[in-house]
Parts: sequence; C-alpha cells; structure tokens
Amino acid sequence: MRAPLYLAPPSTLRIRAEIAAGRLGALLNPASGNRVPEQGLFGVDNAVYGGNYPGDGPYLKYLERFVPHADRCLFVTAPDVVGNALATEARSRPMLAEIRAMGLPVALVAQDHMEFASTWDFWDEADCLFIGGSTEWKLSDAAANLSRVASSLGKWIHVGRVNSFLRYRLVAWADSVDGTYLQWAGPDQALPTVLGWRDALLAEPLIDMLPRELDWLDGNYILTSPRLAKTAPVVDQITLF
Repeated sequence: MRAPLYLAPPSTLRIRAEIAAGRLGALLNPASGNRVPEQGLFGVDNAVYGGNYPGDGPYLKYLERFVPHADRCLFVTAPDVVGNALATEARSRPMLAEIRAMGLPVALVAQDHMEFASTWDFWDEADCLFIGGSTEWKLSDAAANLSRVASSLGKWIHVGRVNSFLRYRLVAWADSVDGTYLQWAGPDQALPTVLGWRDALLAEPLIDMLPRELDWLDGNYILTSPRLAKTAPVVDQITLF
C-alpha cells in the first residue's frame, strides 16, 4: 500500500522537523502567513476555497518568493471556481502558462464533472492534477480514474480536504493530500495521529486502489453516494472519522 504525502501548514517546530525529515510536506497559501520551510517539499494553494484569493496580479507577485525554491515545489494551484469544471477551465487556463513561465510546476484544480471537459486538452498545460470539488465527486470512481490517467502521463496527483484516516485510505492512489485536521485539532497534539495514518497505510498489503475498467470520460458515479471504504485497521492514535 502506498501512503500519500500529507501536506500541512509549517506552523510549529515539530511540524517543520517532520517536513524536513520527509514524513510531511508543507502547504502554503496567500492567507496563511507561513514562510517556505528551509528543508522539505511544499505545495502552494491559491486560497480560493477559503475565499482569500488575492486576485491574479497579487497572486503572481506572491509566487515570486517560491521561484528560488522551485526544485522543492510540488505544485502551485492555478485559480479555480469551486464545484464548476467549465468555469474553472475559463479561469485557470490563462494562469497555467503564467505560473509555468515562472519556473514553478502548476496544478489544475479539478472540479465536479471535469471528466467531461473533453474540449480542453489540459494534459499538456499542467504538471499536477489537484482533486478538488464536492466530497461526492472527489471520492467517485470518475475522479479516481481521471487521476489514474493523469498519473500515467507523469502528472503529480494531489487531493484536498483529507481530514480522517478513512478519507486518507480512500485516496491512497494520490501522491499527496492536505487537510485542516492539524489546524483544528491542534498542530502538535494531532501530529502523532496524522503520522499514524501514514504508518498504518504503509503496513497494509499492496493493493491497487484504482478502477481499471472506466474510461476517463466515463461519468459513472452518483453524486449523492460516495463509494465506501473497506474497514480500516485498528491502530493506536488513528482517527477513523
């Protein structure tokens, strides 16, 4: 079993030490105020989901601070429209090239029904597929299969809003994930729990979490009924829900 790298705000010394050791990654955004950690991998989110996107010009200015650290940057998200794939296409497309021109790897934030955006060949315009959107779409076979296609093309796969072991295990096909669990549960207090998710997943037998029979344009999912996970193992300091 693979274990996605969990990205978290580098807000404490303990978290920064885990980032430097490679057991966590850092997630930064224009509203957080956190600086690039001296060591370790990091991603940059645009803060659209929280309503704190500063606008295209200020965002590009903000991204300049990451250029000297581009070799450690996993992705920088282009601006998106939450829950709307077609609106995201219109908003993101001009910025994908702008961010790439800075020498930073750029992420397209996939929203609900992105698998139907066949008029846009975005595979050559992004370095990372960031799975956003509603919880139902994020956990659907369509989103997982879209990610599988992106991965086969060498794209980094990231999933947002992962705040439990159940969710973490459901998206084990991703390269990295992020969530707010460490923020609302207490960064240092909840740190052993998040690290426990990783260790528990690594201890499981190797299985393929991705569907093999869907075409990436297949919309074979129900937005009101996410797929269910298998029973998670019982491990100390692991939050299942």
